[in-house]
Amino acid sequence: MGRKLLLAAVVLAAVFVFLPRRQPEYKNLSVAEFDSALKAGDPFVVDVHTPEQDHLAGTDAFIPYDQIGSRLNELPPAKNAEIILYCRSGSMSSQAAQVLIDNGYINVKHLAGGIQAWREQHQGIELTPISQDLGTVIYGEVAKTEFVLTNNTNQAVNLTRVSTSCSCTQAKAVESRLGPYGSTKISVNFDPAVNQDDTDLGEITRTIFVDTDHQNFSQVEAQITALVVKP
Repeated sequence: MGRKLLLAAVVLAAVFVFLPRRQPEYKNLSVAEFDSALKAGDPFVVDVHTPEQDHLAGTDAFIPYDQIGSRLNELPPAKNAEIILYCRSGSMSSQAAQVLIDNGYINVKHLAGGIQAWREQHQGIELTPISQDLGTVIYGEVAKTEFVLTNNTNQAVNLTRVSTSCSCTQAKAVESRLGPYGSTKISVNFDPAVNQDDTDLGEITRTIFVDTDHQNFSQVEAQITALVVKP
């Protein structure tokens, strides 16, 4: 009886050794899962659509889907690195994802539906990031930063006004008109000494406002924070 059990164990072990191992598969991400992945960690995000398009915020690289196999050196070297691909509709990114799987990457994902699906879920006008921390600012010096204004709608919009909550903060848009799904930079200067008093000392928060002629998104805003100290 013992010999039979031993023989069966040997046969099972041999079968297990020679069974083909299941190849990892890439994961399809919904728009919500894509957004959550970007918030939760630091995935390497690649736009693989050709011809090149306007990239989503957080994109790390642009590699055409039909070149990704020959440009693996532009990706993280670790095969278990989280890599998220996207294109316009999801077709090119799914092909590119399979190429990465075939090359040994095991944590590959792609945005199902691509930018088109993302835009459908993100209709609106956004000023990003929501807040910028300038850190410690010396009274008498001018701190600078930038925001990105994105028109995630299918119609062109005009910027009718760019303003701030305090004269110590100046904001200016690079472009005053945005086409559908277009974007522009909003440059911001913060001068805590402009009022020549102590009203802008200590921990401060100032707001940037952008008004548009879009009937549903007439105003968006973001904030800067800082700790202002005298030298």
